[in-house]
Amino acid sequence: MIGSRSFMAKRETTEHRWLLVDATGIPVGRIAAQIAKVLMGKHKPTYTPHVDCGDFVVVVNVDKIALTGNKAQRTMMYRHTGYPGGIRSMSMGSMLEKRPIKLFEHVVRGMLPKTRLGRSMAKKLKAYEGPNHPHAAQCPEVWEPISRKEA
Repeated sequence: MIGSRSFMAKRETTEHRWLLVDATGIPVGRIAAQIAKVLMGKHKPTYTPHVDCGDFVVVVNVDKIALTGNKAQRTMMYRHTGYPGGIRSMSMGSMLEKRPIKLFEHVVRGMLPKTRLGRSMAKKLKAYEGPNHPHAAQCPEVWEPISRKEA
């Protein structure tokens, strides 16, 4: 086919929807993988790898996500203070109790590209501990993750 061109989305023409997800009882890895896919825009037919064409995702009840298996005790989360010898570790279970939003954002960020584009995609994730969120003005659509539909 001579003259046919592939479609490439442009930053100016992409539309970003707002989606609302309730994370109650869903395993953290499963919901994070689906949310990362939505943040990248891979669920859209107009996906373009070098353009941020994903949607905004508002996640409520992050403190009620599920950790399957022995992840609560065995999986360690690490951070560094910036000082020599400043490595700090915390188990995934204690991080879920103390800072569930940081845990969830860390897991989702690990599934996004490690580039400037990935950092801009991560900014479109809005996570909250309770059922309330300040994004009612954006009229987010309720989105059901796949694992909840199967259960």
